[in-house]
Amino acid sequence: MPLVAVAHGSRDPRSAATITALVDVVKGLRPGMDARVSFMDLSAPRLGDVLAGLRGPVVVVPLLLGRAYHAKVDVPALVHEAGLRNPRLSVTVSDVLGPSPWLESAALRRLTAAGAAFDDSSLGVVLAGAGSSDARANARVAAIARRWSVQSGWSGAVAAFAASATPDVPSAVAALRERGASRIAVASWFLAPGLLPDRVYEAALALDPDALIAEPLGADPDVAELILHRYDEALQNLDLGRTG
Repeated sequence: MPLVAVAHGSRDPRSAATITALVDVVKGLRPGMDARVSFMDLSAPRLGDVLAGLRGPVVVVPLLLGRAYHAKVDVPALVHEAGLRNPRLSVTVSDVLGPSPWLESAALRRLTAAGAAFDDSSLGVVLAGAGSSDARANARVAAIARRWSVQSGWSGAVAAFAASATPDVPSAVAALRERGASRIAVASWFLAPGLLPDRVYEAALALDPDALIAEPLGADPDVAELILHRYDEALQNLDLGRTG
């Protein structure tokens, strides 16, 4: 059964290139799988166009790090529209990627690659995400940062958001400095490069030119494994629905 990964999309070409590379990792983990890339907006190919070329059952995996507006409204609407245009299409939508230990593992690996040590007590870590109008989605990111604060040797870890939520990066950095952090690192809760990650990084570097900046999660093997896990879960639920 084809896997159609759908990401948000961006005017920044680095975003689509990163998503394509991630799906290539998925294909490498499961040779022979029909795995395709699509986007909700701003990048091509669009989800509706990819689904228009398919027949029979398909699993759509939203490459979203939380269950907010895009997952609850945009993806179902696009799938519904595709079904109206293509009656032979049957679509099962998997759960979103996050939250998940696989994502946290990838984020910490990117942070370590940027030069952050887990036992550095002088370090304060900003876990930076896009932000959402859904307070529950933001709370889940904040909960990850709180857990990192407890489990690490850092001065602390605080979530910050690029838009639609608080705290912003300056507020998060101020909170970390109050806790005694003399150095700042930014962990990325973004899947791919683009406008919002750049906004976060620029804000952090304006406050601390020596801040450690982690790359987005990108084409990480743990993220690719998670995509396959969500696909397999969707297939399992589909089979249970048929036999239940």
